[in-house]
Amino acid sequence: MGLWTLLEGCLLLTNALAILNEDRFLAPRGWSFSELSGGRTKSFKGQIMGLIYATQYMRVPLIILNVICIVVKLVAG
Repeated sequence: MGLWTLLEGCLLLTNALAILNEDRFLAPRGWSFSELSGGRTKSFKGQIMGLIYATQYMRVPLIILNVICIVVKLVAG
């Protein structure tokens, strides 16, 4: 496994986190950001929820990184 494969895997994981819908997927399972009180943001669940919401705000850079990955795959084979 090379560095490029590792970066592709991280990009795929980030894409998966970015498309999670709060109303249909996260809220019914208790992962809504509104359910998290101020003191529990340091917990593991709070950190994961923060990561999910951060990736949802970074959609434009994700689109650019996906396009770069596709172009590299097309050129390099």
